[in-house]
Amino acid sequence: MTYLRPDIRHPESQRNALGYTRKYYEGALSTLCAGCGHDSVSGAIIQACFELAIEPHRVAKLSGIGCSSKTPTYFLGNSHGFNSVHGRMPSVATGANLANRDLIYLGISGDGDTASIGMGQFVHALRRNLNITYIVMNNGCYGLTKGQDSATADEGSKNKTGHVNPFHGIDLCGVAIELGATFVARSFSGDKGQLIPLIKAALSHQGFAFIDVLSPCVTFNNNPGSTKSYDYVREHMEVTAAVDYIPEKAEITAAYAEGEACVVTLHDGSHVVLRKPDPAWQPTDRIAAMKRLHEARQKGEILTGVVYLEPAGRDLHAMLNTSRRPLNSLRESDLCPGSAALERINAENR
Repeated sequence: MTYLRPDIRHPESQRNALGYTRKYYEGALSTLCAGCGHDSVSGAIIQACFELAIEPHRVAKLSGIGCSSKTPTYFLGNSHGFNSVHGRMPSVATGANLANRDLIYLGISGDGDTASIGMGQFVHALRRNLNITYIVMNNGCYGLTKGQDSATADEGSKNKTGHVNPFHGIDLCGVAIELGATFVARSFSGDKGQLIPLIKAALSHQGFAFIDVLSPCVTFNNNPGSTKSYDYVREHMEVTAAVDYIPEKAEITAAYAEGEACVVTLHDGSHVVLRKPDPAWQPTDRIAAMKRLHEARQKGEILTGVVYLEPAGRDLHAMLNTSRRPLNSLRESDLCPGSAALERINAENR
């Protein structure tokens, strides 16, 4: 018996604009539990990058500790990767991004890694509008340490042992909107039709693009009474909009049902097309987005789709006016302009 992924693929497998098949975007075989929602998220990332024709060597995947943070091994095997310590991925991502803005940064985290030990790191990456796609695989529990409730577990939800959580859960989408993220969305690991376009749009967004993915833990948190179970999420999903992502200069034919549509142009000229079934939802109004999240929470709804989108936000490099060249390409003359420049600076401050 072998657990190796077979290398053989159909000779007529579909290829993207770069000439790669989907296999080129895969990684190692997953060792997560069978049925884990995280594997569905990995599959959505693979499909999104394949469809966008992203060159894998331009992607830097970063993670912390937890079941979710193991998943970068299972996708984009030809990309750069760094597995940091628990909760510290945002700092590593910030340093890497400042050193080389030419890479596409993909942060993978979990509800424990982000909402507990990593919360202090997470909020500062948000307020700096770091240019990164940050995906939280949210199952409401600590899967590696036998299913204890995490900080995102909803008040009143039951874990596998029957314990009722007495604490108010942290809404990571609300935190992200409040602290400055310019793209905020929520999805469900079992809804690839929604999740894949969201990931494609997030990867094309300039600034902090946050996606909170409800990803049920089949071993410890998929029981009756859990608000992060497959059954509960399917029964309580309330979608903000149907999402379609249209790359720059790509010819796409899309059919929409009757209803109001909102087309948002991203910085690179690509478009996110949002069809609004919810009349109370305004995708570019930060206050309205916060209000809609609170209303959904009071009703017991799980709001999915794009919750907030600011297409023209300034990322960290724009705020700091950093060099457009990666630091490893700068020469001594760029970093040390000489004594004459030092004299000018001293003269200005005398």
